[in-house]
Amino acid sequence: MHWTPICTMAFLCAIFLFLTLSFQTISGRETKTVYEVLEEYDFPIGILPKGITDYELDTSTGKFSVYLNSTCTFKIDSYELKYKTTVTGVITKDKLSSLSGVQVKVLFFWLNIDQVTRDDDELEFSVGIASANFPVSNFAECPTCGCGFDCNSDELEKMKLNCHSSSY
Repeated sequence: MHWTPICTMAFLCAIFLFLTLSFQTISGRETKTVYEVLEEYDFPIGILPKGITDYELDTSTGKFSVYLNSTCTFKIDSYELKYKTTVTGVITKDKLSSLSGVQVKVLFFWLNIDQVTRDDDELEFSVGIASANFPVSNFAECPTCGCGFDCNSDELEKMKLNCHSSSY
């Protein structure tokens, strides 16, 4: 068979297109949400709020960074929580350590949550020398910035309007 320059060019273009589509499909399968990554390390998705925009994870060291568009605060029961725009730490199975960017308000003070450990069906949140335990089932859903789990449709609409009007 004799290959003309046009046939050769068409053949090379077809191979290039095939390889490009193959790599996109493969990389698309490997992309996981931050919530799926949490579950792989045996954590419930609800330890992070809704609205994470991106994350980075070095699987060899466990070092991670999680990104939000803006600071996220909300109340759950008597606890007020704050997630900064960047949350960093180290993740291993059943343990988040060296955390930075997550705080809980105790009385009038914001304290850094520096570690979260899972022990069977409980999560232990550490703030320095003190800690508190909660059932894993409390974190089955992701809280919403601004209203936690107590969001009604009016509050959600206001939040959507505020987000749209403040983004330039």
